[in-house]
Amino acid sequence: MTLASLLNVDHLIEVAGYPLLFLLVMAESSGIPVPGETALITAAVLASRGKLEIEPVIALAAAAAIVGDNAGYLFSRKGGRWLLERPGRFERQRREVLRVGEPFFERHGAKAVFFGRFLLGLRVWASWLAGATRMPWRSFLFWNAAGGICWAMLVGLIAYFLGESATNALETFGIYGLIAAVVAIASGLVLHRRRQRRADGRRARAAEAAARTPARPEERPH
Repeated sequence: MTLASLLNVDHLIEVAGYPLLFLLVMAESSGIPVPGETALITAAVLASRGKLEIEPVIALAAAAAIVGDNAGYLFSRKGGRWLLERPGRFERQRREVLRVGEPFFERHGAKAVFFGRFLLGLRVWASWLAGATRMPWRSFLFWNAAGGICWAMLVGLIAYFLGESATNALETFGIYGLIAAVVAIASGLVLHRRRQRRADGRRARAAEAAARTPARPEERPH
């Protein structure tokens, strides 16, 4: 059982508000398995009900994500490599993480840090992997900040505008599944409106053509 499963996030965010939102997002980003994204979704839904403001919700979540990720990165950069290389149980597997992770982060570190913000497993551990594999801090900071800001804005605004339905969809399908669903629905609505406009245009042209056609004179009886 994880710590996330023991927390009633909805109730806690409603009671504690902004400070708890910041703490949960920061803790999850630093590597502690607490429901940071759920806290952001809950806070955004509360903002849609007028109990919080969406602007500070997004700003605090983005700041907390950046602070937490950098704390995890710095800690792992100093001690994470030692934890992976030290003798003991699973030493071979731990060293394999470094062997595979270092060249991966050299080639794809920026993408892993940015897109990892949207994936549960990487959201918690990306900063640790980046630190342990000695990814350059400036590069990590830039892509981590970009990912944290985009994540907070995207998840926060979706939850704010869609409300409870967004909460259920995000928890069931994740952010990419929800985005795919929204895109599919929006595409269907656009296609429907295009077809409707075309049909209206054909009817208008037909009516205009009928109005321009002169009426035939009635035949007089001989």
